[in-house]
Amino acid sequence: MPGRIRRSGAGRKSIVERDPKLLVSLERLMEPETRGDPESPLRWICRSTRTLSAQLTRQKHSVSHEKVAQLLRDQNYSLQSNRKTEEGADHPDRDAQFEHINAQALKFQAAGRPVISVDTKKKELVGNYKNPGSDYRPRGHPDQVNVHDFPDEELGKAIPYGVYDIGANVGWVSVGIDHDTGEFAVNSIRRWWETMGCERYLGTDGVMVTADGGGSNASKARLWKVELQKLADETGLNITVCHYPPGTSKWNKIEHRMFCQITQNWRGKPLTSRLAVVELIAATTTKTGLTVRCELDPNSYPKGIKISDAEMDAIEIERNAFHPEWNYTIKPRRREAPS
Repeated sequence: MPGRIRRSGAGRKSIVERDPKLLVSLERLMEPETRGDPESPLRWICRSTRTLSAQLTRQKHSVSHEKVAQLLRDQNYSLQSNRKTEEGADHPDRDAQFEHINAQALKFQAAGRPVISVDTKKKELVGNYKNPGSDYRPRGHPDQVNVHDFPDEELGKAIPYGVYDIGANVGWVSVGIDHDTGEFAVNSIRRWWETMGCERYLGTDGVMVTADGGGSNASKARLWKVELQKLADETGLNITVCHYPPGTSKWNKIEHRMFCQITQNWRGKPLTSRLAVVELIAATTTKTGLTVRCELDPNSYPKGIKISDAEMDAIEIERNAFHPEWNYTIKPRRREAPS
């Protein structure tokens, strides 16, 4: 009829309304294949939309590849080449390790055990220095910062080490002021557990840690494993570690779920003091409910600590049959009863 106006809310419902489980199924397919730039909230995928459409259709979700592309864009995904960031040659078991990590994470979460993603964020100069990005200020009155980025001898650099609880969507960041070592990394996990984890996961006997293959939490780092053994002994936790294969650090969940949000939150703001770093990190939130707790770690972490073969032999470690150098569990050692 002429002049007819469709009633508000009328018309064909969207595919997400007709199939409420579609987004959940799509996200599950993406989990082992997503990565992100620590400086951006955008996530990258390495599967084609036609492949995803076919897999969803086999799961009883009838959806075209064009609609899959639209849904991915709505969820901040972008299709990119896996050579884009020059992370090195792919390991032949890269995809198999992703699947292993994903399966282990689902198993832990189903049992009510925490799964955490850990890493060191980029070190930041502390002082009145230019911070990339822009922020709203009165026109013609930008923040005045130093012309040269010479490190301040007193303030030095801030070293943020993050622990991201994947299931709970909450994070912990220890801001170190000394060195990024295995001892510092494990102490950050310890502080997360004592401050947040033990209360949320009361009574649990294990935790899963996903980490890069290099840095202070490297798969070959002896100090990292010795310190994890100390933590297992203190807490009684079985600590299962899964490392990402070489050249795949951007797939670590903490990168594109927490670190990029911290970078967005403090863009354009000079990190004038250690307190400013802590407060800006702690103020990070997202529409999906992310919250971050942050504290300064003033402890000293000397470099060059040598771990003997005897100390390594004393670690109660159970290695997985699949790539034991990447996948292992460190168990608490039995304490001898007093005589």
